[in-house]
Order: sequence, then structure tokens, then C-alpha cells
Amino acid sequence: MPPGAVDFQWLSGVDLLVEQVYRGGTRGTAADDPLSVLLPVGNQGGFRYKGSPARGDVRLVVLYTSGHNVDWPDELDVTTGTFTYYGDNRHPGRELHDTRRRGNVILRDAFANAAGGPDERAQVPPFLLFEKAATEGRDVRFRGLMVPGSPLVLADEQLVAIWRNRSGSRFQNYRATFTVLDESAIARSWIDHVLAGRPDVDAPASWMRWVAGGVYDALIAPPTTQHRTRSQQLPADADGNALLNTLWSYFRGEPVRFERCAVELFRFSVPWLESVDITRPTRDGGRDALGRLAVGPASDPIRLDFALEAKCYEPGNSVGVREMSRLISRIKHREFGVMVTTSYVHEQAYREIREDGHPIVVFSGADIVNVLRGVGLTSVSALREWLEQEFPLAPVTGAIARLIRQRRAIGATGSAPTG
Repeated sequence: MPPGAVDFQWLSGVDLLVEQVYRGGTRGTAADDPLSVLLPVGNQGGFRYKGSPARGDVRLVVLYTSGHNVDWPDELDVTTGTFTYYGDNRHPGRELHDTRRRGNVILRDAFANAAGGPDERAQVPPFLLFEKAATEGRDVRFRGLMVPGSPLVLADEQLVAIWRNRSGSRFQNYRATFTVLDESAIARSWIDHVLAGRPDVDAPASWMRWVAGGVYDALIAPPTTQHRTRSQQLPADADGNALLNTLWSYFRGEPVRFERCAVELFRFSVPWLESVDITRPTRDGGRDALGRLAVGPASDPIRLDFALEAKCYEPGNSVGVREMSRLISRIKHREFGVMVTTSYVHEQAYREIREDGHPIVVFSGADIVNVLRGVGLTSVSALREWLEQEFPLAPVTGAIARLIRQRRAIGATGSAPTG
């Protein structure tokens, strides 16, 4: 049992503590699900709730995520208190809101009320976030009390219907942004009042501030170290590593061409990027880019310039001090740098840029995979199709083409071709 975990037999009636693990049962059936014992919300699905979406009287919602669905990468950013969650229309052949659990109806109505005044926000049910614990069985971890929306995301991007395709068939699903409120514990007494239809009784202070004035008191947890480790910069799962290796292999013989792809990958993660210009090739065969992004209101933004460098390195081969120093030397006053790599930045180089205060964005292999998944490129075949369409490689001709054909023939027959 993890330290501090609450055993299955004690779940009924306990308070909810952030990062607390709640143990599942041991019968080997659906009855082992701890959420259905903690709260009256059922034992299946990512959307679990008390009430009826059709009648509009949902009083409490549990969002459960496994954290391992590569097609729908739910993500909690603990440094900002922002949670991205995908709806429950995940197959072609259904209208956006026509899902079995009506989860997308709940999202639609909750975000509509969240955009209103105090009376409308008072109708938004509390959202409780749980994720699968890193243990065996059905154990879950409580991650916090959430409300729809975020001050870090534009109003018209907080709930977005996005297109996906499965086997060539298109369909829509929601991408929703929530804020985890700054509450370390959720009292059972408040949950009981919520279920009874009186969410204003014994309510957490941050919840009441949000209802009354739309104030987002986010649970922010700055990292204790300022640089990421090797493992944090590379994908943690086999599917993510397959995506990253596919990207690296595609540009392996054409590192100069990777520069344009690196720019697009960075653009995916920074939608307010205004312009990027590819510069001339450098001595080591790479290509740099100079860009600009706009920050602030569209009517009067300020513009920040940056220099971007791309390193198409085999995953596992690090970007070192020399490469980072080279980028730092190119940054002018009031500019920042961006290092995009299909691998990772060595710990010494990473630590030095953070300790010395250099304004460098590190965009490593794990970041690339997260971005690819965020735009729907979740399989190797989909990624290859996108690469071949957007970044076609030059055809190989002449003596090099003949050599490649010869090597393929040797590999197929076990002997060199004659004639």
C-alpha cells in the first residue's frame, strides 16, 4: 500500500485530500472501483456524475482519467493548475453531444453557465478530478476541485469542438480546459450539501470566489528544480517513443529539412506566434530560424523576437553545452532562444542555462510527442502521412540511388547482384 493511502474498507465518508491515493477492492470485479464507494457517481467511464444531463440537474461530476490514452491526452499542468480534458465522443457515427454518458452535454452546459454571471455560475456542478494511481488494481489519486475555464486561455478556446478521424471517418469531440482550485482538502460535509442541492453551504472559499466573481484561484505548484531530467524530456511510453523515432528517422538523412518541421512543431505549441523566417544553413548543416510572437490584446500587442535552433538528434543523444552556448551567443538584447530537439538537453547544459538565467525555451522529444498528440497525430501512420505531405523529401537519383538498390538486393538475396 502507498504511504498514506486510504484502504477500500474506509472509503465511505472520508474527506478528499489532494494527491491522496484511495485503494480499490480485491474481488476482481467492477465492485472494486473506489470511486463508486467514495461518491455516488457509478463505477464506469471517464464522466461520472450525480443527476441527469437531460434534465439539467447534475449536481456533482467526477472526471476520471487514466493518463494513458494517446489518442486523447488528458493533461494536468501542476505548475499552472490547468487541466485539459477530452470529451466522450470518441468514435465516428455520432453527433458531438449524442454520447452514451452524455458527457459532452455536461461540458457544453457547464461552460455555458461558467461564462455567465453569478446566478449562472452557481448552477455549475463541482468537478472533482481523479486519475489512475501508479499502483496495481483500481487505485485512484485525487488531483483536486475544478471549475470550467482558465484565465490563461482565451474565452473562445476554453471549450473547443475539434475534428479527429478514425480509419478515414471524421468526427468531432470537445477539448475542455479547467482550473484546479487552490484547495488542499474537500470536506465530506460540503460534498453532502452539494448532493442535497445546497452547494453554498460549507463551500470552499475559492469555490465561492469563483461563483461570486469568476475569480480563478489556481492551485499552483512550482517545480523544486528548474531543469528537467533526461527521463522527463523523453517520452515515457512505447507509443510516444515510436512517434519520436519516426520523426527522427524521417529527417535523419536530411537534417537541414528538419528546421522547417521544427518551426511547425513550435508553432503548434505557441498559437500566438506571428512570424518565423528560416535563415541560411549553418556550418554544421543545421538551419536556424528567427521569429516573433505577439503578446497582449490584438489591438495593441507587444512583440517578442526569438532565435530558434533545431537539432535532429537520435533520441538518446543529448544536446550539449557547445550547442546551447552557440544558441545563447545568437540571442540579442530582449530576445529569447528556442532549442527544438528530437532528443534531450544534457543535464549540465540545462542546469547552466537555468542557473545563469538565460531565456531559453527547451522543446525536447517529450514536448514534440505531446504536441503531435494534441493535434491528432497519434499514430506512426498518421505522422508519416503528415510528414510526407508537409515536408516531402527530395528524390534520390543517380549513383546514390543505384547504391541503395544494390544494398536492398543484397539484403534480400544474401549476395551481391551481378551484371
